[in-house]
Amino acid sequence: MERFWRLVWMTGMSLLATTVQAVDPLARLQDEHSYAQPERVRIRDLGLDLRVDFSTRQLAGTADLGLDWRDGEARELVLDTRDLEIVRVLGRTEDGDWRKLKFELAAADPIFGSKLTVSMRRQYEVVRIRYRTSPQASGLQWLEPAMTAGGKHPFLFSQSQAIHARSWVPLQDTPSVRYTYSAHIETDANLMAVMSADNMPDETRDGDYVFRMRQPIPSYLMAIAVGDLRFQPISERSGVWAEPATLEAASAEFADTEKMIQTTEALYGPYRWERYDLLILPPSFPFGGMENPRLSFITPTVIVGDKSLVSLIAHELAHSWSGNLVTNASWKDIWLNEGFTSYVENRVVEALYGIEQAQMENVISQNGLKEEMQQLAVEDQLLVLPPLTGRDPDEALTDVAYIKGQWFLMFLEQRFGREAFDAFLRSYFDHFAFQSIHSGQFVDYLRAELIAKEPDAISALELDAWLYEPGIPEFAVAATSARFAAVDAARSDFLNSKATAADLPTAGWSTQEWVHFLEGLPSRMDGAQLVELDAAFSFTGTRNGELAQRWYPLTVRSGYFEARPAMAEFLKRVGRRKLIMPTYEALVDDPDGRAFAREVFAAARPGYHPITTASVQALLGSDTAPASP
Repeated sequence: MERFWRLVWMTGMSLLATTVQAVDPLARLQDEHSYAQPERVRIRDLGLDLRVDFSTRQLAGTADLGLDWRDGEARELVLDTRDLEIVRVLGRTEDGDWRKLKFELAAADPIFGSKLTVSMRRQYEVVRIRYRTSPQASGLQWLEPAMTAGGKHPFLFSQSQAIHARSWVPLQDTPSVRYTYSAHIETDANLMAVMSADNMPDETRDGDYVFRMRQPIPSYLMAIAVGDLRFQPISERSGVWAEPATLEAASAEFADTEKMIQTTEALYGPYRWERYDLLILPPSFPFGGMENPRLSFITPTVIVGDKSLVSLIAHELAHSWSGNLVTNASWKDIWLNEGFTSYVENRVVEALYGIEQAQMENVISQNGLKEEMQQLAVEDQLLVLPPLTGRDPDEALTDVAYIKGQWFLMFLEQRFGREAFDAFLRSYFDHFAFQSIHSGQFVDYLRAELIAKEPDAISALELDAWLYEPGIPEFAVAATSARFAAVDAARSDFLNSKATAADLPTAGWSTQEWVHFLEGLPSRMDGAQLVELDAAFSFTGTRNGELAQRWYPLTVRSGYFEARPAMAEFLKRVGRRKLIMPTYEALVDDPDGRAFAREVFAAARPGYHPITTASVQALLGSDTAPASP
């Protein structure tokens, strides 16, 4: 692989363009991160019956797999699992009886988990698996009461993307397989359970809950949460689930959710998932949001009081069209989910909050992409990624999928015109609704439904440059922002001692303007300058994570030790990887900082999600692993 990519780079990527486009479509559909054999048999429906046990940190019960056999000769069902204890496997006969089936659980792979093979003499339409999860399940976060907003009740939430669903359900853990599901969940009577399904706003809190998801979804969109949750409506089809201490602030911050739904519908067609609710999770949630259908999981770190970070809600909502409705068939085509979603998100932000905010967010995103690309291998800079064989699919989740994908779609909009491109995108969502596709299918549809109508708008070389070559094409038009010009002028005045920090014209600056101000500062600064900035703007201790993730690394590099106590509190309180990893990375590069980072991580670790823990531990080194009991 290494020699191949070096050769591609040296020959101007011409070999890459030819190679990727020549790949058999069946190979693009192949998911190298799943043991499943969907060409032989597919799950069509899943029925869960689980008990939530906070004392043991386990889910235990059964999974009934309704099967669609594609190969009449097949006699094996191959599933994905990770750290599951399989107790018994049964097959249901036509008369309703259950027959015990043989199964084999293979040795665990550190990335993919264990292949579960169920053998049978005949094809059963329903296979029941009795199992229990591990307390260390990678897709489940168990929180003690002290780690929640209320501090009185425990909390459980899942994070199934990319291949973590297999850690709490035995199934075909690949986005190429879509299924409906139902669930019966039992938990403590004083806790509420919700899922990526038909949650009822007026559900009685009794510890016994039933759910149904009638639209077919891939495994990574299956989700569960249990805790002291209350509901507050935003509209007839949308509302907020949160702990009581968070509910009011969240409802106010996200009051525009119904407007976002209506705006997206006007652009790209009807919302097809009935309800759209938000679940506000504890700060340990490792991501900004997760687009679980009907119930997006949202970090509380975007609740800053001025709606300046609600583009996150627009992003998760946009997934209801791009990702949830039309899904990448494997993780090497993740840009089909995230690039389209980032484009739709920005269009919604522009429609609701004005073109200036949309432009500022694009500038910040594109600058971040350029910076990240400097650290990425050539093959990871492509939209159409090569097979991720032997790699954790989480590694493919870079800004390339999000921002380069969005930039490419903005390029198409510029060349074909917004009206024509909107019509194309709407037809794309309709045509591939509830399907999992690969990049080749998108390209074929683009050529047939858009390029064929205006063939001179773009060239084949330009299309190839976006999809199959690294970096950003030279002909790409970068985003600009007039409001950022004023920020640049203010920053320059401060750095050149033409104005004190207190005298800068910052009144009314949005989060985006403050982010741009911080990103333009030198990587290292004089301590007196940081003291002056802090005295004027109180960056140290800010509750705005977007500012904190940029300020604290600067203080580390500049030796501004006064920020250390607040920095430690921030790293212990927040588990969102995007917000905390830049500070850990800066600390690791500093000899004294590395020891400080280990101390903070040791204290913060119990409240981190396993995904976040793995990221920080990989950065700090193996000596941060917990001691064996």
